[in-house]
Amino acid sequence: MRTITPPPAFAHVQLQRLARAPRLLSFTSPPKELHYKYRIHVQHISRASTETTTESSEMEKKEHATTTVVDADKIRSQFLDLLRSRRSAQVPLTVEPAKPVSNPLYQDVSPPGFSEAMASCPRVEIDNFKELLKEENLYLHTEAGEQGRLPVLILSLKGSEDQKRPAVVFLHSTNKCKEWVRPLLEAYASRGYIAIAIDSRYHGERASNKTTYRDALVSSWKKGDTMPFIFDTAWDMVKLADYLTQRDDIDPKRIGITGESLGGMHAWFAAAADTRYEVVAPIIGVQGFRWAIDNDKWQGRVDSIKAVFEEAKIDLGNSAIDKEVVEKVWDRIAPGLASQFDSPYTIPAIAPRPILILNGAEDPRCPLGGLEIPEARARKAYEEAHCLDKFKLFAQPEIGHQMTSLMVKEASDWFDKFLKH
Repeated sequence: MRTITPPPAFAHVQLQRLARAPRLLSFTSPPKELHYKYRIHVQHISRASTETTTESSEMEKKEHATTTVVDADKIRSQFLDLLRSRRSAQVPLTVEPAKPVSNPLYQDVSPPGFSEAMASCPRVEIDNFKELLKEENLYLHTEAGEQGRLPVLILSLKGSEDQKRPAVVFLHSTNKCKEWVRPLLEAYASRGYIAIAIDSRYHGERASNKTTYRDALVSSWKKGDTMPFIFDTAWDMVKLADYLTQRDDIDPKRIGITGESLGGMHAWFAAAADTRYEVVAPIIGVQGFRWAIDNDKWQGRVDSIKAVFEEAKIDLGNSAIDKEVVEKVWDRIAPGLASQFDSPYTIPAIAPRPILILNGAEDPRCPLGGLEIPEARARKAYEEAHCLDKFKLFAQPEIGHQMTSLMVKEASDWFDKFLKH
């Protein structure tokens, strides 16, 4: 094992290629700050769920103006402080070679079959593609403890080692793993990208059985010592950026990030935390957690990880899962998720970097109503930064919580537009 101590401007320093033995990368997070601050004046109508037509009518008449000051640097700093607050002992980032996974673990479901959406991703047809494809498997150690070992899969074309290429990180959905997104990795690799996937916390190689993720959520509610829903993996993404920006074959200024469902949330929060993710395209992941509580639209998201809410209901002595249970669970397992780190604040904080939000118009887990304020604030932020073309919200009609071929194509075009230069 050897130690590498780069100078402060580490994002522009090249590391030697991976040795067979583990390596120690000695440098410090967080990333360089991108200073950006803006003031937003948003007009909207406040609506609340009511049981009578009269009450509903009265609520719809209550229009109010909200002036919000969003300091992107402050939000980023506070979020990184939160992520650090529940780390096990921090350790220098080390890189360890790994082997391909022959039998990936999928939790609570049978191994998924063919994905038409992922298979539809644009690719360059290369006759001897399999022979030209280079696969890397490795572990990054992002903190002490078992969950601090981050499994990484990287695909690229052979012969590109001495060129700085654009890179895209792909994040899987709940109960899946990095091997699930391999069709996307191969498609992007065929087009000259360095394509990267990871196992999120308590998934894939970081899971020991089919209930590991569910058990981790319940444990977080009981103990309050980890943040398995979104935030712990967001920390891994910061450490992953530490590594990616050091590679000889990656342009540190051309790194994109995307993901499906839970992976879409990971992409959103990774980009909010780390400005080194230059282009962002979360798929069926962006939502308004506070809006869902206030408007009684939390059921779809809660059902996706229901075990932790069932446990909280019992512990709180409630007869059913209700708004109180939902709010307390979020505050416990992902503090600030329904308040200062919710989408009305963290989505605008990504400006002026390009972001494409891809959702289904009928998605019960990511209701469009919850994106009205985040969208308005983001548009204002991008307008003030004179780059409104770098923000887009695409809601596919008649689609629920589903990643579609059209979404995959839109994301692909977005990365080509902003990373292929």
